Amino acid sequence: MPKLAAFPKAFIRPLCKEGTMTLREWVDLAAPLGLDGLEYYSGFLELTDPARWAEARRTVESRGLVIPMLCCSPDFSHPDAAFRRVEIEKEKTWIRMAATLGAGYCRVLSGQRRPELSREQGLALVVACIEECLPEAEACGVTLVIENHYKDDFWNFPEFAQKMDVFCELVGRIRHPRFGVNYDPSNAFLAGDDPLELLRRVKDRVVTMHASDRSLISGTLEDLQRDETGAEGYAKRLRHGTIGQGLNDYDAIFTTLRGAGFDGWVSIEDGVEGMDQLVESARFVRGKLRQHWPVPFVVK
Repeated sequence: MPKLAAFPKAFIRPLCKEGTMTLREWVDLAAPLGLDGLEYYSGFLELTDPARWAEARRTVESRGLVIPMLCCSPDFSHPDAAFRRVEIEKEKTWIRMAATLGAGYCRVLSGQRRPELSREQGLALVVACIEECLPEAEACGVTLVIENHYKDDFWNFPEFAQKMDVFCELVGRIRHPRFGVNYDPSNAFLAGDDPLELLRRVKDRVVTMHASDRSLISGTLEDLQRDETGAEGYAKRLRHGTIGQGLNDYDAIFTTLRGAGFDGWVSIEDGVEGMDQLVESARFVRGKLRQHWPVPFVVK
């Protein structure tokens, strides 16, 4: 059965910008949720110093959990070669960070969808950058996973490979045993795509998953796509909701994943309205995992 983790979506700014929350406080909050692990983010302030990486791992493991994946946001679509070189070196550092934290997976992204960048130019730049990071991943025993992403919290523009056709072409261009997909069904809605169709197209490459549900505070998805660019963070009309109460069909998603032989990590990306929401989401996802990956009864 896949294992369950959680990402501190509600606490990104306290952990990454404001310094008003410690990683130990996050671990203490999440430990009672019945999880198997905690997904970490490369931008956590406490991880700035490599000397503290081993300590961060011990803090998680002391509560009987592990860190399965490090969530990173390299910007590989920048037209300037010097900028991309910096991003490549950042990703290599994050790969080493992931290995030290005990994580088997490290996220990559394509970068921002800058207006001046053509599809073919962007694909060429992103593929070259990811391929340059793969030897480091192989040396560290880490698998790079690219997400069908919407937008990093600290970016001005959405993901270059946000749309399904671009994302699938990007994935198809990189064939390496240390490269796979981190599937997020909610993000497909934001791209105007069908999350189940996207999953059907990449199911054999999926090695990790973000579990979330999305809803709109106001307007429509078309309204969201019109006003999503040019400002840091997510569009104000977007809301992360309790998993199981949004647009995603988790029975269909997990049926497809199990049929493809998926047995990786599912990480909850939720809880922005409080820990009660995260508790409910964890309960829902754990229940669905048990339903779709039942433990076989063995007669002794």
